[in-house]
Amino acid sequence: MTVGRLIAIVFIFGCVAIAWMILGTSVQLRTDAGRTDIGQQVQGLWGGPQTQSAPQVYLTKTGAAGRGVYWELDSSQIKVALGLQHRQKGLLWYSTYDVDFDALYTFHNPTDAAQQVNVELSLPSATGIYDNFVFTVKDKSIMPSGDLTRGLVTAVGLAPGEEATIRVAYRSRGLDRWVYRFGEGVANVKKFDLVVDTDFKDINFPARTISASTKTETPQGWRLQWHFANLVAGAEVGVEMPKKLNPGPLAARISFFAPISLFFFFTVLVVLGAVTGVNLHPMHYFFLGAAFFAFHLLFAYLADQVPLALAFPISAAVSLALVITYLGRVVNWRFAWREAGLSQFFFLVLFSYAFFFEGYTGLAVTIGSIATLAVLMQVTAKVDWKEVFSRKSREA
Repeated sequence: MTVGRLIAIVFIFGCVAIAWMILGTSVQLRTDAGRTDIGQQVQGLWGGPQTQSAPQVYLTKTGAAGRGVYWELDSSQIKVALGLQHRQKGLLWYSTYDVDFDALYTFHNPTDAAQQVNVELSLPSATGIYDNFVFTVKDKSIMPSGDLTRGLVTAVGLAPGEEATIRVAYRSRGLDRWVYRFGEGVANVKKFDLVVDTDFKDINFPARTISASTKTETPQGWRLQWHFANLVAGAEVGVEMPKKLNPGPLAARISFFAPISLFFFFTVLVVLGAVTGVNLHPMHYFFLGAAFFAFHLLFAYLADQVPLALAFPISAAVSLALVITYLGRVVNWRFAWREAGLSQFFFLVLFSYAFFFEGYTGLAVTIGSIATLAVLMQVTAKVDWKEVFSRKSREA
């Protein structure tokens, strides 16, 4: 291997790396465009993340605008059922869900005089849909009207010490997460019991929320329960929908890190060439680099058309076939299958597959790098590099 050939191989490697950067950027731009445009379409169809707030009970100041003294709820018994539906649009998966909400609240008049109070319910979204909607106060049904962004408000009269109930129920749908808010700011919550039944196993709790008091696994998913006797908190409770691996970001990350896999592959071929005498021309390396690039190009444009579980093996099989059949004709079939084929499977296929496991990619690359170094060191331990390069220079 002459210095001139090494420089040519490095140049080819650089050109292919630039092509990968362009491909990764292109996929990223397609993903970001879809996140904005298609994301708005999905929210238009399914609504956005839902946050249901507890109803508020308050006195209205006589002769003054605005609200007066707030009354605390005596108890809250809430049942929620979440049904997950993953939907793919373009290069992204969206975690949509159906929610069945059913809540019963109680409060009472703590004064020794009859009072007229307002009961206000804020819906999760003014543009959402609410099927089988129920909102009753003291068994009086209140129907939505006017501007829902201000919530539903009804007035009710209570005798001294009288207790009243509030019932809220509906079926709706949202995106990504469902959250329940105790109130504005720091709230005092009494006899609170919330039960959430999910039809999915992979559960998580949104940031800055209180995790469930108890978790019970069910055949379909989980039963999560929040139970508080007397809580003072400014936090919320809720459930975050599990997310599927998004094809767009995955394809972009694999493309950006692809030069690492090609670098290892070229290194192995150069070292094996020095040991076995298989001296590939820089043009051979050019076509091998193009075969590696074919995997990422095909995967980037298959990922939004077919499931990832199908797009990945198809792209890998095409790239492996290109390399093995090419080197089978250039060198021999034994070298093509054993040395080149196994190296490509390790550095291209397994390296790329590591990106399917978020959080472990760096560890997988590190282990692969060390394993490759160890093998090459053992294989070339007895090689006289001075004699190898001088021999190749004479042959050139």
